[in-house]
Amino acid sequence: MEENKNRTSLEIELKEDVAAGVYANMSVLSHSHSEFVMDFISLLPGMTKAQVRSRVIMAPEHAKRLLAALQDNIKRYEAFFGEIENEQSAPVLPNAGKTITHGDA
Repeated sequence: MEENKNRTSLEIELKEDVAAGVYANMSVLSHSHSEFVMDFISLLPGMTKAQVRSRVIMAPEHAKRLLAALQDNIKRYEAFFGEIENEQSAPVLPNAGKTITHGDA
């Protein structure tokens, strides 16, 4: 609790080119001892080559906070809109530490 008392306000700048976002319907996740790497990928229907649209690298502690934030947001989303159907499980790639998650592609 004491950590929260020491927090100050934070101004976050969102530049126009970043605000537009990028579309991704797949992601590849990998990690080392010191970082998690998340590649967000766009795979268009009928195409055999996917393109990495964005890469985010973060410390394990931040990745765990992101997981908690996603879980909380999904819980609130489903409470309002209903359960999200998840027809596909995330296959594990042969390389240890890498997971690929598919979207609608």
